[in-house]
Amino acid sequence: MSTRIAFLKGHGTENDFVILPDPENALELTPPVVAALCDRRAGIGGDGVLHVVRSAAHPEAKGMAAEAEWFMDYRNSDGSVAEMCGNGVRVFARYLQRAGYVSEGDLVIGTRGGVKTIHIAKNGDITVGMGRARLPEGDVTVSVGGHDWPARNVNMGNPHAVAFVDDLAHAGDLLAPPPFSPTTAYPEGVNVEFVVDRGPRHLAMRVHERGSGETRSCGTGACAVAVAAARRDAADPAVTGTPATYTVDLPGGRLVITEQPDGEIEMTGPAVIVAEGEIDGAWLQEALR
Repeated sequence: MSTRIAFLKGHGTENDFVILPDPENALELTPPVVAALCDRRAGIGGDGVLHVVRSAAHPEAKGMAAEAEWFMDYRNSDGSVAEMCGNGVRVFARYLQRAGYVSEGDLVIGTRGGVKTIHIAKNGDITVGMGRARLPEGDVTVSVGGHDWPARNVNMGNPHAVAFVDDLAHAGDLLAPPPFSPTTAYPEGVNVEFVVDRGPRHLAMRVHERGSGETRSCGTGACAVAVAAARRDAADPAVTGTPATYTVDLPGGRLVITEQPDGEIEMTGPAVIVAEGEIDGAWLQEALR
């Protein structure tokens, strides 16, 4: 990587990302490269990397190319690969709009969690069709500071453990992944959400994201929280026949989550591009020594 590499920086409810436009998949994004870019003191800083690739050019996405021109090759800040990022896909769509590849209205984006439908509204908000949640059976418990809470196992294309608590401070500093049991429930790790009620259909949460630590926001986590709350509140849309909408406050902002009677989940929120520039390839090579 001796040349200069174009990048942008963006966020969705302060879940922030380094955006790397690379339509032909020419960049070699090893875990150390991603970790160096996401380093908040020695790099650009971010909760993850949004690698913007044409589906036809990515080996994992070629099968989606007929349906989705673009593939979100998402990486956590530690360099690990992730299936999906709800805030990230909104920022990804905002980049495509800024670059002139798409305009207001509907589009689709490929992810490792499947093809996602997107709507860019005139007011700037972006709605993402997040697909359906899966609710694996079995009891799960999460722990912090010697306290245990039952958690709802929700899969949004990536795994989540949702725990309802009395106070968000009970989650502790969330620097380390909260322990969970049984360990077989999440063989590849889990995103853990701690949730309190703020009012009718109004929740607040904190999250430890697998591979990134505590983040200011997590889109798939907000969806998992809304799904878990609907089951807790006897408001499962598949049972009631009416959509369930929850407002979810995160440290970085607010998302609105709606689950339809057919199980489809929609997430609406902002997405902002804050900067663009070039990465010095010589710096990156030095950082990787």
